[in-house]
Amino acid sequence: MKFFVAVFMLLCASAGWSAEQPTLPPATALKGEVLEVRDVEAYSYLRLKTAEGEVWAAVNKAPVKKGAKVTIEDVMVMTNFESKALKRSFPKIMFGTLAGTGAASGMPAGHSAMPKAEYAGDVKVPKASGPDARTVAEVVTKSAELKDKTVLIRGRVVKYSPGIMGKNWIHLRDGSGSAADNTNDLLVTTTDQTKVGDVVVAKGVVHTDRDFGSGYAYKVLVEEVKLQQ
Repeated sequence: MKFFVAVFMLLCASAGWSAEQPTLPPATALKGEVLEVRDVEAYSYLRLKTAEGEVWAAVNKAPVKKGAKVTIEDVMVMTNFESKALKRSFPKIMFGTLAGTGAASGMPAGHSAMPKAEYAGDVKVPKASGPDARTVAEVVTKSAELKDKTVLIRGRVVKYSPGIMGKNWIHLRDGSGSAADNTNDLLVTTTDQTKVGDVVVAKGVVHTDRDFGSGYAYKVLVEEVKLQQ
């Protein structure tokens, strides 16, 4: 299935970023009125009027109009960001996914730009096979041992957040581990596409203590993942 274009792949490839604390309070959502729209090939840059003042944001390209009231979810902050497409630098810019429906979000009625969904059913998935095969719980509990190593995990997609920092963020579960100590859920990032409910085999590299700033920090994360349905 073809999911939405990843928001920040080219953006992040063209500039570095830092985890400097933003002027706005760290948040998972940003609301404001659109004062200016600058579209490039796959992205929309929005100058927003918010309760804390004006701020620039970048989202997946969308037909947002000046004056629209928008909400941007999964907000992350980058500082000293250079956009080659716009030929300008932003001392601070908010990255996220456009949410909401109808005129209030600048999107067609009944459409959500970057939907997130969660799987509510029971999960029981057999372990993948091969020397790199691990269960979700094994990756979480043995992350120090597996750091920078390739692993293979078969799991069900229980949550899917596309187009954040040029990646799709996927929560996998296979029935191993426990919700009590968070060993039953593994976060992986990929440029491949999937959907909630799919059972996939994910092959990627285990990274630990990943901090993207603005409160987005993870003890264990599997990155550079390739998915097999």
